[in-house]
Order: sequence, then C-alpha cells, then structure tokens
Amino acid sequence: MAKNPKFSNVGVSAKADAMLALLNNGYLRIYDGAQPTDADSGVGGAVLLAELRFNATAFGVAVAGVALANAITPDASADATGTATWFRCLKSDGTTVIHDGSVGAGGTFDLVLNSTSIQVGAEVTITTFTYTENKG
Repeated sequence: MAKNPKFSNVGVSAKADAMLALLNNGYLRIYDGAQPTDADSGVGGAVLLAELRFNATAFGVAVAGVALANAITPDASADATGTATWFRCLKSDGTTVIHDGSVGAGGTFDLVLNSTSIQVGAEVTITTFTYTENKG
C-alpha cells in the first residue's frame, strides 16, 4: 500500500504549536512575484515589499491544527511598491526560514490582506493571520 498518513486533531495541533513557536519574535516578509517552489529556495527576483514582526508569542495555541497569530507589529514604511503575492516567515534571527505561503485579498489565501497593492512608504498592517496544519 502507498504511504497515506493521516493525523488526529491532537497531532496536527502539536505540529502547529511546535513549528509556530519558532516564529516568536520572528519576521513576516511580504513579496511580489512568484512564490518559490519550497521554503528552502531563495526568493529569486521577488521584491521585498514589507517586513513585519511577530510578538514574543507569535501565535495562540492551535486547536484542531488551526492557530491564530497574536498581534503583529506593522511595517511603518513599506520597502517598495508592488502587488503582494506571497510571504515568508523567519525566526527571530532574520535568516532561518520556517514557511512560505500565498497572499491575497480573499479567503482562499494563506495570508489575507485588505489590499494586495502596497505603496512604498505606506504602513502595512495585518489584521488576521491564521495558520492551518494539514491533517493529511
């Protein structure tokens, strides 16, 4: 039989909590362009639009693999003008990548913004950021 792992709510919550703890005091970077094939790949030609900071406790406790980010410190002055298409989360050292995801202005994206249009020098805030660990 082919591999086909499935995880319980307790299992996915433990996975989410362990991974998201790595983001305490970490960074949320928002980019334009194409998202890399995986989080271990470089950003390529993507332009950094904004960089925000997670709190000392980045996320609340996961329930059934779903965790809500605590308040995220806004970027008071966006780095560049562009259309946000993906994000990258890093540990507090600013170099260790934890995960990437999609950005959009609707419910089907990993990170939902009010507008994906970011202007250089403008404040960038995140209202809600929900992480969901896949049950398999």
